[in-house]
Amino acid sequence: MRTLAIDHGNARCGLAISDATGTIVRPLKTLPPEIPAIAEVIAEERAEEVVVGLPLSMDGSEGEQAGVVRDFCSELGEAVSVPVETYDERLTTAMAGASRRAGAGAEEDSLAAAHLLESYLAAQESSAPRTVPGDLA
Repeated sequence: MRTLAIDHGNARCGLAISDATGTIVRPLKTLPPEIPAIAEVIAEERAEEVVVGLPLSMDGSEGEQAGVVRDFCSELGEAVSVPVETYDERLTTAMAGASRRAGAGAEEDSLAAAHLLESYLAAQESSAPRTVPGDLA
């Protein structure tokens, strides 16, 4: 399933997309936090779901910015025909900064979206039911 991740900010949103298998993540461009432009990328990339980083404090509580993100998700969900959900984005900006210092060429906001998406996909994989080869159930 192709998943698009959004690192939402007041000035710009970083975007990243997975391949259809959910194993390769690629940073995309950054865009202003405008629903029509982001909806266009969702359609162009043939995303089947969208995950938006939810800014939580280190203790897990939600602040004012989390409310802004939830409002954005609600508006985006009305504009697109794929599911839109949030996922904990703690530390993705720090990881993006480290990636940039290590030589990654993408914009920092898009790197943050890529780290968010990698984390989200790993969590999805770990919660997926496991089957054993030859198991008929």
